[in-house]
Amino acid sequence: MAESLLNGINCPADIKNYSQDEIDQLCSEIRNQLIETVSQNGGHLASNLGVVELTVAFHRVFDSPHDQLVFDVGHQCYTHKLLTGRREQFNTLRTEGGLSGFPKPNESEHDPMIAGHSSTSISAAGGLASAKLLKNDDGFVVAVIGDGALTGGLAYEGLNNAGRTHEKLIVVLNDNKMSISKNVGSMARYLAVIRTKNSYIRFKTKLSKGLCKIPFVGKKINEILFKSKNALKSAIYKSTLFEDMGFVYMGPVDGHNEKLLERTMTVARSMNKPVLIHICTLKGKGYSPAELKPKIFHGISGFDINSGEPKTGGTTFSDVFAKSLCEFAELDETVCAVTAAMKSGTGLTDFASNFRHRFFDVGIAEEHAVTFCAGMAANGMRPVFAVYSSFLQRAYDQLIHDVAIQNLNVTIAVDRAGIVGEDGETHQGLFDTAMLSTIPNIHIYCPSYFSEVKPMLHKCMYDYDGVDAIRYPRGGEKYKPEGFAAAGCEYDIFDDDGAEVLAVTYGRIFGNMCKAVERLQAEGIHTSMLKLGMVKPIAGGALEYAAKFRTIVFFEEGIKRGGVGEYLCAELHERDWQGRFVIRAVNDVFVTHAPVNSSLKKFGLDEDGMYSTLCSELKK
Repeated sequence: MAESLLNGINCPADIKNYSQDEIDQLCSEIRNQLIETVSQNGGHLASNLGVVELTVAFHRVFDSPHDQLVFDVGHQCYTHKLLTGRREQFNTLRTEGGLSGFPKPNESEHDPMIAGHSSTSISAAGGLASAKLLKNDDGFVVAVIGDGALTGGLAYEGLNNAGRTHEKLIVVLNDNKMSISKNVGSMARYLAVIRTKNSYIRFKTKLSKGLCKIPFVGKKINEILFKSKNALKSAIYKSTLFEDMGFVYMGPVDGHNEKLLERTMTVARSMNKPVLIHICTLKGKGYSPAELKPKIFHGISGFDINSGEPKTGGTTFSDVFAKSLCEFAELDETVCAVTAAMKSGTGLTDFASNFRHRFFDVGIAEEHAVTFCAGMAANGMRPVFAVYSSFLQRAYDQLIHDVAIQNLNVTIAVDRAGIVGEDGETHQGLFDTAMLSTIPNIHIYCPSYFSEVKPMLHKCMYDYDGVDAIRYPRGGEKYKPEGFAAAGCEYDIFDDDGAEVLAVTYGRIFGNMCKAVERLQAEGIHTSMLKLGMVKPIAGGALEYAAKFRTIVFFEEGIKRGGVGEYLCAELHERDWQGRFVIRAVNDVFVTHAPVNSSLKKFGLDEDGMYSTLCSELKK
């Protein structure tokens, strides 16, 4: 058995002098390491398996961190981490206190930018390149962006500004025909046309091989022609969109031919012009279950290596939302579902199959999705936009300008609300209530249990005009008290005679609050509870009940500043309430990657933390 090469790598320079056979062995070892680690820790597998050769080629041709590598989204950075001094910590990937699943500048000097959302790499790389130019730094900046990310408008804003000004900027278009869901739209079709220009590819290959056979001068001539391939290509077919935007276009190139990638990058860095290298890769390369089911292995909680079977959980809030929406669509032909490249993630696969003419995947374009929904609503349809909380942040302007001001009936289904766990800072759904609450006339519902999803969704869709939202967490429902039945969508009261302290919350952590109060009751301590189902506006009955208490403790799985707790406190004080109001929430920090329960514990939002807080307040 050959000695492990990967175990001897501590920095990118360690692979510079490897033979091609050693590079091939290294790529194989890296794939095995990725599969083994993700099977245990979960993470993004298919995308990482697709860029092994690309990442190795970058570190062979360029000198990181002087030359900088920017990943779009960043969920394909695992090979990069293995090669940049983090190999020994790689088994801690996505664990609390361990390596992040995304690039992170405070983790390594080889990560120039954090990246968790799509379509940002070209803009970020353009800024990095401009700074280098201003500082007389001769380093290159290479942005790697997937074809799925090219469905996002920010990518074109970056291309438009970068293509005519940055001599040391290289964009690598990683074309794997996939994002998270299947790519859609004109850009996907355009890239398919480029990929099928076989006449050009065959001619280039035959010419290159023929020239290299000429003694003494053949290889030199081939190199010259390779550098000036724009003229050669233009003679066979028209220029590409990227060339029209100021880039030298190179490709398509086999993204799993490491030697060819090295050669292409070497030529690109010698051009003194912005270059776009178009490579074609296979998502999940080297692991057949991931190749066959790249959507499942895009982001996965863990799996059995031998069978490829993923670790499965139970029913989720996303499942219940999607089932409810299908039931409404069966009865109402105006109901439409919209997603931004997240059909499977938001549970809309069945809707897409059963109501395909009323299902719209607009690609990674959340801003467009909201305005698209506004147009549909203006012409009498009833659109529901299902989107992750952290991705909805991009569409704040459109929610106000295109939907709310015009009072159009659009429902936002906010998935992954609250703490999400191992994906960390870039994906935490902690800002949506504060963001959405600023919009006039909006109604925001927050189910704690599956049984509340359908009636709350119905209210959003049918009871109000204007933009409304229903937000729910990742995964399933938590502890439910025996005999619990929600009395109404807006709020529920759990009165304890003689209580002077009121505990208030909303969403899934209501179960934790119930456990804490049950412990107090077992000790003979009286504490009442208020569960908010609608957090904007807060119902008058809920405000009247809360005003009876001298002390109110609000627990919130969201940011404190501008959150629901502060909103309730302000509403009470406007009614001349005099009392003590305590908020336990995420206070002015970004929440790093860790299991959900661990993060809840850190912020005092688990059973023990709530019990401790309530005990403390009861003593005052």
